This record gives sequence, structure tokens and C-alpha cells, in this order.
Amino acid sequence: MTTVCGEVSTPAETPRGYADHKCGHLIRLHKIEGQVRGVTRMVDDERYCIDILTQIAAITRALQEVALGLLDDHIRHCVHEAVHADPTVAGEAKYAELTTALRRALRL
Repeated sequence: MTTVCGEVSTPAETPRGYADHKCGHLIRLHKIEGQVRGVTRMVDDERYCIDILTQIAAITRALQEVALGLLDDHIRHCVHEAVHADPTVAGEAKYAELTTALRRALRL
């Protein structure tokens, strides 16, 4: 068991590529969660539309940054490791997986 951001967790059998940045990703996601709750309150309080849209844009951008961070971690760890271990089979599979992940991310 390890402590990450003050929480106890059990390590995965295979460490994920984002393991070194897990705490930072979790902190950012918790902040985003708070922002979403704030927008919910703004709508409930019938706040000005533009103010709500501004907050939604900030949340969207924050989520995009988390996604980019995870993609960066994936490339630097998972793809890099697979290409060096077996460039023909595992490497090609990770490149295909990366392409799929980029297609998803670009739809942000």
C-alpha cells in the first residue's frame, strides 16, 4: 500500500504511465469537481448566463489540460516502453493505441 495525496491506495499490478503524476492529476480533478458544483449553484441561483458560460469554459480547459497530461504520461511511459521492448509487435500496437487516444482527445 502507498499513500498518494494523503490517501492510502494499493498499487496496480503494472504501474500506470501517469503514476508519477497521479497526485497532481487527482488534485486538478478535485478542483474541477468543485468548479462543476459551483456552476450547479450558479444555475440554481439563476446567475447571469455569461458568468456561467465563462466558468464552463474554464472547466473545459482544465479537463483538456488533464487529458493532455495523461497523454503525455502515456507517450513517455507506455509507448516508449513498448517500442523499446518490442518495436515490431508491442510497439506497433502502442502506436495504434496512441492514434486512437489522440483521435479521442482532439474531439475535446
